[in-house]
Amino acid sequence: MASDIPKVVPLTCHGHSRPVTHLSFSSTVEEDQYYLISACKDNNPMLRDGITGDWIGTFLGHKGAVWQARLSADAAIAATAAADFSAKVWDTYTGECLHTLQHAHIVRAIAFPIQANPQVLATGGAEKKLRIFDLTRGNGSGGGGTSSNGSSPPLPTPSSSGSPIQSGGDVTSYEIGPGVHGGTIKSIVWNQDYNIVTTAAEDRKIRWWDLRSRHPVKEYAVDGTIGSCELNSLAVRPNDPGILTVAAGKSVYLFDAVQPGRLLKKADFGYEVASAAVNSDSGRLVTGSANDTWARVYDLHTDEELDVQKGHHGPIWSVSFSPDGKLYGTGSEDGTVKLWKACREPYGLWR
Repeated sequence: MASDIPKVVPLTCHGHSRPVTHLSFSSTVEEDQYYLISACKDNNPMLRDGITGDWIGTFLGHKGAVWQARLSADAAIAATAAADFSAKVWDTYTGECLHTLQHAHIVRAIAFPIQANPQVLATGGAEKKLRIFDLTRGNGSGGGGTSSNGSSPPLPTPSSSGSPIQSGGDVTSYEIGPGVHGGTIKSIVWNQDYNIVTTAAEDRKIRWWDLRSRHPVKEYAVDGTIGSCELNSLAVRPNDPGILTVAAGKSVYLFDAVQPGRLLKKADFGYEVASAAVNSDSGRLVTGSANDTWARVYDLHTDEELDVQKGHHGPIWSVSFSPDGKLYGTGSEDGTVKLWKACREPYGLWR
């Protein structure tokens, strides 16, 4: 069975000069609008209109490859993790750097809570430390701090297992679970439960952490090198608990996003899976490979291959569905981001 979505030309977003390492959509904000941020080895993360791919701005200031970039739920601030031993927080309206969070090694992973208007941030990387920063405490070194006007709960109360670490720009941070990670942290995902954070590390372990106890509540060992670890868009269906999608080795692991460590499904493939994303509303799984330049679309329930999307000229390191599930983006070694239509009806620039 071929995909029932007619083939259309993807939108190609140019502007980066090196491999695109990560891309991430915001939630839907005013009037069905959403945004896309891309991280790149050219040091310059870019903000785009998520529907059209139109360039909005470039965040200038990193001195090394940017490994991951994310937008807050309301898309008002962005955060980037880079090889220059820093994470930065940006105002998406002005492009101003609000905070520079200094680290002792390469920062590979960054995450906001999925609750609205976050004032906390998680980072991880080659230090093998999961750190939680409270952006309301201290003034960042790149400009004034953001004010706390959102509904997110405050940081969990520090327990006796550790005291605050003063870090870059005097923003207070806490380390969660010192000494537990056996390799570089490659991805961090904040769960629907504000107190639970998931990490994926080069020691091939997925860990779910309780921020109150600062200990892992669950650990899962995967069979290969972890390529991506992402929570699918929660805006597709308001009551959808979400799926944590992990690409590792030649498999994709789908975990329950509410119950830590509960494996819903493991799908095996004949190639190294570098990235993966799911849309549980349409029942689609999209993968990018480390071995070729194609994005493959599968039936989420039967694993049947429905489509092969060709157009990139390098491996696809990141795949992400838009919050409405109507399109998905791919970020490649070839330095481009492509947006692919994932719905039957006319949409965006495909009208």
